[in-house]
Amino acid sequence: MSSLRPLRIGLLWHAVANGNLGVGALSVGNIALCRAAAARAGVEPRFTIFGPREAATPYVTGPDIEVRQIAGRYMLSPGGYRADLKPLGIMLDIGAGDSFADIYPDKRFAYIMATKALCLWSGTPLVLSPQTIGPFTRQPHKRMAAWACAKAAAVFARDPISMQVLREIAPTANAFQVIDVAFALPFDRQPKAIGKTRVGINVSGLLMSGGYAGGNEYGLAFDYPALNRRLITALLAMPDVEVHLIPHVNSVLPSDDDGRACDQLHAEFPATVRVPDFASPSAAKSYISGMDFVTGARMHATIAAYSAGVAVVPISYSRKFEGLYRGLDYPWLVQAKGMDTDTALVYLLDAFARRDELARDIHRGDAVVAQGLETYTAELAALFAAAAA
Repeated sequence: MSSLRPLRIGLLWHAVANGNLGVGALSVGNIALCRAAAARAGVEPRFTIFGPREAATPYVTGPDIEVRQIAGRYMLSPGGYRADLKPLGIMLDIGAGDSFADIYPDKRFAYIMATKALCLWSGTPLVLSPQTIGPFTRQPHKRMAAWACAKAAAVFARDPISMQVLREIAPTANAFQVIDVAFALPFDRQPKAIGKTRVGINVSGLLMSGGYAGGNEYGLAFDYPALNRRLITALLAMPDVEVHLIPHVNSVLPSDDDGRACDQLHAEFPATVRVPDFASPSAAKSYISGMDFVTGARMHATIAAYSAGVAVVPISYSRKFEGLYRGLDYPWLVQAKGMDTDTALVYLLDAFARRDELARDIHRGDAVVAQGLETYTAELAALFAAAAA
């Protein structure tokens, strides 16, 4: 029998089978860091994961993991969420990475805030795990967010822009700037191809569709579908270059499904390699590690490349990209604003030609990543020890 003190840890707005492998990467990475922190604290963790309904095969499993599905009836029932809060020693809320903001529909914000408020009112210590904080441009959203941050036991921002927002809305919060927990995602490094240069293009179904509502919903200065087609054309014209179309979000919504977008481009460019949909975030990162150059518009697909040491140019559609990579002193980014399609294409092709330089530039952020993960793990260990006591 274990001599370690038991600690039940809630993981709020995490995923066990989400087709968005970025959200899944947060869960796998955060659990890995929690286990490391628990070992330091001398506690034996058991996890309860709280997230939306997911129909796919789970890739987060284990004898010490239970799963609860957040829905209206579950939140309202006395035997639902409120009952499941009682055995918890601490709750880690990761907000699905970027959902703690007022840019999404109010229904989502209501769920995000209700789960926080009920946790705080129950007396369970609430920790906001590394995530994007904001933007908050509306009321009462901003006041409610500020209240939650001020009341939380600790708040971890994953980039400097989020940290600035946090300091502005909740200056008394116990706040830390760290790094995205997906940098801790485990993977199996794949060998590079001999005699070929593999280029991975993570195609965003969301941007190929112009956003959920269509019509360039994110106000990009460049034509994303045209940029992909022109980039593929240019790369395929080069000798010994393989173009791999890499999905990172598998969605039931056609407008959000990367696989559907990859199929469309593969039909137009049959010389490309249509990479099969991945079963887990680690499987995706493992595959990406075998590329020589990657560009993509799903942030966690680009984090997979960066953290595997692969030269990468993220294609931004929101400030979370700029915030994360600015904090890593990594300048290679196609920004949402300021580049038209011609400029973005020239930029990407120049980066591809200079891919060895990009790979070296990644190492400038090594200390930032290591320190961010260490700060978060050390603070978690202290919080776990206090909760177990």
